[in-house]
Amino acid sequence: MKLETKCVQSGYRPKSGEPGALPIAMSTTFTYESTQAVGDLFDLKADGFFYTRLANPTTAAVERKLADLEGGTAAMLTSSGQAATTLSILNLVESGEKIVSSSEIYGGTFNLFAVTMKKMGIECVFVDPDDFAGLEKALKGGARAAFGETIANPALSVLDIEKWAGLAHKYNVPLIIDNTFATPAICRPLEYGADIVVHSTSKYLDGHAVSLGGLIVDGGKFDYKKGGYKQFTEPDESYHGLVYADSFPGAPFVTKARVQMMRDLGSMISPMNAFLLNLGTETLPLRMERHSENALKVAKFLKDSGKVKSISYPALEGDKQYSKCKKYLGGKGSGVITFDIGSREKAVAFMDKLRLARIVVHVAEVRTGVLHPASSTHRQLSDEQLLAAGITPGTIRLSCGIESADDIIADISDALYTS
Repeated sequence: MKLETKCVQSGYRPKSGEPGALPIAMSTTFTYESTQAVGDLFDLKADGFFYTRLANPTTAAVERKLADLEGGTAAMLTSSGQAATTLSILNLVESGEKIVSSSEIYGGTFNLFAVTMKKMGIECVFVDPDDFAGLEKALKGGARAAFGETIANPALSVLDIEKWAGLAHKYNVPLIIDNTFATPAICRPLEYGADIVVHSTSKYLDGHAVSLGGLIVDGGKFDYKKGGYKQFTEPDESYHGLVYADSFPGAPFVTKARVQMMRDLGSMISPMNAFLLNLGTETLPLRMERHSENALKVAKFLKDSGKVKSISYPALEGDKQYSKCKKYLGGKGSGVITFDIGSREKAVAFMDKLRLARIVVHVAEVRTGVLHPASSTHRQLSDEQLLAAGITPGTIRLSCGIESADDIIADISDALYTS
């Protein structure tokens, strides 16, 4: 099936007499008629559910769909995108080891890597996404994971996934890609060599700003034995001596993330949020087409307005990310634009004049929203760190919704010429 069909049909296929829409299994607990049946579940010898913190029928159906959309072998939903990123790193890396990450990433992820994980004994080396010599140096120096974003938030740089994957695999290191802004409707990183994909499902996958969640997708191809990842190739004494690479060769990463990381850290999505997420994914291709169309029209208007210092939008001809947008995104830039209006004061004055676009600490939904990163999502970063992340004091992040492009442009025009 093509992606548009998978968004509607994959994950849940009702049998005769069953509900047509995915049911919500709003229960923490599941009952069985024998002790052996429960034991088989804990030993992973049988499929089923015993506690919603690890698995749930509603959640499992959505996980199957999302793994299918990304082209992975298995998936695990989490309570948030931050939880997905955190678990994906902790599933691979231990105290005393290090990771390498693109410097142009979401501010919350930057802080997670630079501050919180540093306290856990995990060092992060940040490199410019196009500094392949710096990337190779960090990988050669013993990094245990590489991390980047398909479309960086909010810098909007497009990661050269094939080059990152090639270098990571040269040193037997798995590549984790955050595909939140692109979604599988625009890019499937596993097809370009990525090993693990993560998402904040709260963004475009849900699309309506109603359901908080995150996602980890296992590509199923990375050789953990070759990479020397003992946590996958030696018995896990905390889980009956299970050897993940041997027992689950098609999905060792997500299996370990679920039965070890999720078991201990407990950041599972709720069945209701999984249900709402599933509704959002059904219209994902339609929405991403409209988001991308609207954003391109708005970007062209801003470029021609004479009122902005600079503008970044990957699908805009002449943008420095344009060729990579063609290669990895099929020429679609998704719905987010960043532009520099000149100063912090001008940015605030412009935003306060908007009427259709909402000032929100969110992005990637059906309604148009606007944000000043330097004073919100990236407020904790120094001026040097802001510049490394592709942000200036005058940077504005505009998330184009699916309203009429004419109305979005009229709102922006009024604010530009009266602020």
